[in-house]
Amino acid sequence: MHGLPANVRRRPVVLAGLAGLAGWTSPALALPARALTFPRDRGAHPDFRTEWWYITGRATSGARQFGFQLTFFRSRGDGTQGMASKFAAKQLLFAHAAITDVQGQKLWHDQRIARDGFGVAFASQDDMQIKLRDWSLKSQGGQYTAELPAADFGLKLQFNETQPVLLQGQQGLSRKGPQEKQASYYYSQPQLAATGSLQLKGQSFAVSGKAWLDHEWSEELLHPDAVGWDWIGMNLLDGSALTAFRLRDKNGNALWGGGSFRSPQGELRIFGHAEVVFKPLRRWTSALTQTAYPVEWALQTPTGAYTVKAVIDNQELDSRSSTGAIYWEGLSELRDSQGQPTGSGYLEMTGYAQALRL
Repeated sequence: MHGLPANVRRRPVVLAGLAGLAGWTSPALALPARALTFPRDRGAHPDFRTEWWYITGRATSGARQFGFQLTFFRSRGDGTQGMASKFAAKQLLFAHAAITDVQGQKLWHDQRIARDGFGVAFASQDDMQIKLRDWSLKSQGGQYTAELPAADFGLKLQFNETQPVLLQGQQGLSRKGPQEKQASYYYSQPQLAATGSLQLKGQSFAVSGKAWLDHEWSEELLHPDAVGWDWIGMNLLDGSALTAFRLRDKNGNALWGGGSFRSPQGELRIFGHAEVVFKPLRRWTSALTQTAYPVEWALQTPTGAYTVKAVIDNQELDSRSSTGAIYWEGLSELRDSQGQPTGSGYLEMTGYAQALRL
């Protein structure tokens, strides 16, 4: 990805995992409760400022283990909405892709950016149909396909639903801060069956595994006291699904939190903002940015105590030349209170290198 077009006055910090982003100045109102409908709500919502489609997962090829992440972002440029020119950047599309090569102890990542239109980039409002140059994510019923060729690596994957959609928060309306206006529409699709191929430096690996999809759209920004967040989405071995997050202030204290747990039988528990506790156990310092990230956590939730541990420490992404942020996002394992492996998924941590401010 490259820098934003010159007529966009502010660069949005757009990251997957949570809504509520920095960079917007006009006031927002509390989002109303509404019933999410599909396939329509798999598609884009261009009337909202920020939106993302986010798929992460773990896959194996023989003895090789990989993590993968792909994210498409849509950002509405408020200052361009009244412009008549077809070249006005009214909607911008960004994308990130990454592969964690566990055996190689290496993270591969790449990025794309383009304004909507001219056949270069678009996001359908009818269903999940997104194109950004040579990258794409498409939905057909309960199946998703992603194709993202990148520098030195690539993803060509198919995901099949094995469980119903999981509506986060209150039937899909998810609070992200102390004020009601800090909220998003948010659903997840955990326990996706993933198949396809990953490419690394010209070598192709046929892979299979489990994936997690998040789709979220929002009008509001982070609370003024928030500097970043910690978030996990975990597929458990027994078919359960665990989401947990917290927003932090400058002192590292929880400003807001939440999440959910769905059992294999479909019983859903939504967590209150004070019911999730993240406690760092071990930190890793990036040689590139000198940022210290907690790469192992003790996590307390209403449905159990867990340990979250990065599979490899160095999964830092430096996107200062595009989305403007440095953050950590990578494959992690989940262990139960007895220390036994109980699942895997992705951990995301923002605001450690710098507060999410412009």
